[in-house]
Amino acid sequence: MVTAAQPSGAAKRFWIAVPRVLLGLMFGVLGMNGFVSFIPPPPVIPADAASFAGLMATTHFSYFVFGVQVLCGLLLLVNRYVKLALVMLAAVIANIFAFHITMWPSATVPMPVVALVLWFLACWPFRREFAAFFLSRP
Repeated sequence: MVTAAQPSGAAKRFWIAVPRVLLGLMFGVLGMNGFVSFIPPPPVIPADAASFAGLMATTHFSYFVFGVQVLCGLLLLVNRYVKLALVMLAAVIANIFAFHITMWPSATVPMPVVALVLWFLACWPFRREFAAFFLSRP
């Protein structure tokens, strides 16, 4: 018997898939933008952020970062190796937050926060599996 407080299996699967798909689209599209550049850059970029982006481009490290974003986005979209993609994206999102907090504070609110919220929502169904990361064993 299904009650109003308990969603059906189909509704539960839908609400589990939504953040995963949105996160996959976000990182897939924005990661591809690092290679193809179809989204124009903002008109004004702070000096620290511009020098960091220039360093990432000249050393080609940005290709690695954007490649990880595209790979993780695709894995989330096709629903394969989701836990691996979420763990890899944790590092990417942490670096995005560090970049925005230290080099571009005025742009901190929108996208990194949305990515973090979607990441937590996508991780929630796997919280028991991820709990092992926080166990201290000798």
